[in-house]
Amino acid sequence: MNHVAGIQAADLGFFVAVATAGSLSAAARDLGITTAAVSKRLAQMESRLGLPLLVRTTRRSGVTPEGEVLLERARAILGEIDDLRQLLGRAKDSPSGLLRVNATLGFGRMHVAPVISDYCKRYPEVEVQLQLSADPPALVDDAFDVCVRFGAPPDARCVARSLAPNRRLLCASPRYLRAHGVPQTPSDLARHNCIGIRQGSDAYGVWRLTPLRRTRAKQAGGAAHALRAETIRVRGNLTTNDGEIAVSWALDGHGIVMRAEWDIQRYLASGRLVPVLPHYATPEADIYAVYHPRHQMVSRVRSFIDFLEERFRELGRRS
Repeated sequence: MNHVAGIQAADLGFFVAVATAGSLSAAARDLGITTAAVSKRLAQMESRLGLPLLVRTTRRSGVTPEGEVLLERARAILGEIDDLRQLLGRAKDSPSGLLRVNATLGFGRMHVAPVISDYCKRYPEVEVQLQLSADPPALVDDAFDVCVRFGAPPDARCVARSLAPNRRLLCASPRYLRAHGVPQTPSDLARHNCIGIRQGSDAYGVWRLTPLRRTRAKQAGGAAHALRAETIRVRGNLTTNDGEIAVSWALDGHGIVMRAEWDIQRYLASGRLVPVLPHYATPEADIYAVYHPRHQMVSRVRSFIDFLEERFRELGRRS
């Protein structure tokens, strides 16, 4: 039996509304019709498809496995229709629809989530789904519309828009350094407790440091010139894939941590953390918004990235 032939375009939005409402009566309120009308239309869909889509109880309705498949595809198709509508210029001035955003755990909580809150106040017709993950997702899978990440992605099939400069810094609490001494060279790190953070595909305990040559330009306020990088293998009794946890351990005096400046700036300013080996550069960690080229003309994607860039620029000026 050809189940797909039983699906009508108008059914997609109806089924998404019913499946996400949680009950037929709630769906009826959302759709502005009677519960009996919702039940009848749903039964007609199931009859045409020859498949059960919802399991009904007195107060709740649950999606069947077949219904889950339809729900996922219906959302994707409706999103593509909305994208097409915007590409054709019907919604240029008012972004709307579903926006799927990914960011790293700590940075997403601290910096991306507040921006999303303000963005939705300005554009209430946009529905934002934020997912936080320890490692950046595979962008070619098209699971997200925008990914906020540190460092430009190696995949040339994606667009990477620079949002703000950033760098990783070595730091520790004054208490730790008083007890264990201040490292003067990268080799000194071998004698220290170094807190490990998983950075993407990098192995735990591998830090890359580059000495900075202080030039007359640097002394006059210009840029420093980097020399050859050193790969340092460090050890410690604490490791994690969550940067916030690692920083909290450093604040508690457990050891030296390498962390993005945006995430520790307030602790450096207050003196709760102090720089370690400040004359050495660490791997680039500039902040980028990464997205698929086909999304760049969608107004909700474009407006969100513009909003991110504006807010991050303001935050950068304050730090």
